Amino acid sequence: MNHVKHSDKMFYIGDSKTKPDAMMTYVPNGDDKIVIDHTEVSDELQGQGIGRKLVEAAVKYARDNNKKIVPVCSYAKKVLEENKGYQDVRVTE
Repeated sequence: MNHVKHSDKMFYIGDSKTKPDAMMTYVPNGDDKIVIDHTEVSDELQGQGIGRKLVEAAVKYARDNNKKIVPVCSYAKKVLEENKGYQDVRVTE
């Protein structure tokens, strides 16, 4: 349940990428970075750690593809800053 899926420039939870229950979007930036620009979780899934699952999926994707993450989204930025284990993929300003 609540399995994170990856589609074109987004990670999401739900049956449809066009109407997901939760999502995090990103924009590629060159060959080595992705810019996380938005995270959204439906009211039904709030408070269940779903946003963090989306960030974890982005971190795994970044590591697997030798990319760094530029967190523009305030939520993603907070999670990446708080988790010391993510410092290898986070771009700092």
